[in-house]
Amino acid sequence: MEEILGYIAGNIELAPYLIFGLLLLAGLCIPIPEDGMLLTSGILASLHPDNAIPLFIGVYAGAYFSDLIAYWMGRRFGPGLWKIKLVEKTISMDKIHLMHQYFEKYGVITLIFGRFVPFGFRNAMFISAGLSRMNFIKFAAADLLACTISTLFFFNLYYHLGRPVIEYVKQSNYIIGALVLIVILAIYISKRRSK
Repeated sequence: MEEILGYIAGNIELAPYLIFGLLLLAGLCIPIPEDGMLLTSGILASLHPDNAIPLFIGVYAGAYFSDLIAYWMGRRFGPGLWKIKLVEKTISMDKIHLMHQYFEKYGVITLIFGRFVPFGFRNAMFISAGLSRMNFIKFAAADLLACTISTLFFFNLYYHLGRPVIEYVKQSNYIIGALVLIVILAIYISKRRSK
């Protein structure tokens, strides 16, 4: 993924199209993080302000149409989707059942709040909407609103704060790595003692 992001950064004039295309692939359950594309777009826009609008349009359109692709996959193929290894590895049936319960209980509000939850939750939400045969116009309108809110929020956040956050994360990686190592070591010692 880092190579792809490096290529996008090195070809700023192509970046909106590349980001759009990658997000369409994400709608097909290929593990391309929407958050990563938003981060990349926001940071590139801050580095190249003349390209801010095309970058925003690319990430926004890609995110929205990706959602529609996932919806139609769920609606068209139904549970047969899990016969495809990539889908089976990317989205668990547990997530789909959870999403279905949220749709039953909260309706389209699930789409608005769900857009802010990363890591495979979104595609499960959109596929679940398709599986449950949610009215397409209702889904498309609610998702357009949700996508507009979340994309504007994250793009602006990363545009204004992206670079300082990345530097902070880079510096924190050593600390986080040490903490993870300590936790793993503590678990290992605890299990050895219990035996």
